[in-house]
Amino acid sequence: MEGPPIWQRLLAAAAYLLPWSDALPFGQGLFGVFPLLQWLQLPALPVVMVQQLVPFGSLVLFLVLYLAVVRNSKVPYFLRFNVLQAILVDIVLVLVNLAFGVLRLGNGSFAGRTLGNTVFLAILVLVAFAVVESLRGKEADIPSISEAVRLQLN
Repeated sequence: MEGPPIWQRLLAAAAYLLPWSDALPFGQGLFGVFPLLQWLQLPALPVVMVQQLVPFGSLVLFLVLYLAVVRNSKVPYFLRFNVLQAILVDIVLVLVNLAFGVLRLGNGSFAGRTLGNTVFLAILVLVAFAVVESLRGKEADIPSISEAVRLQLN
């Protein structure tokens, strides 16, 4: 078998649960219309529970992943790449969430629901692509974000 071992592939794929857990609130409108989509929340439950049960859980999770994995040169490059890429995607999601708050694009307005559904579906496709590529042992090439990750890790 070529490429990283299976344990690295699984851990790299699991890293994308971080942005997925932060994308779930954007999909609330779709969950009401298509109840079957609620099953997509299950993989993110452990991350959501850590974020809610631990004080400042999101910050703690971010710092642990960044300091223990990304900045640790003993961790294989493949894992470091995917964890940092997942963190950057999550940061983009946090900024989008802040923009929604500033622009008052809640779930009540048509524009808010439409943009929220669009963000949710975009992250669903992005996370699915990154997980599949990680399981294949390849780096998911996400424009701009992958370039930033490579610059940061080299």
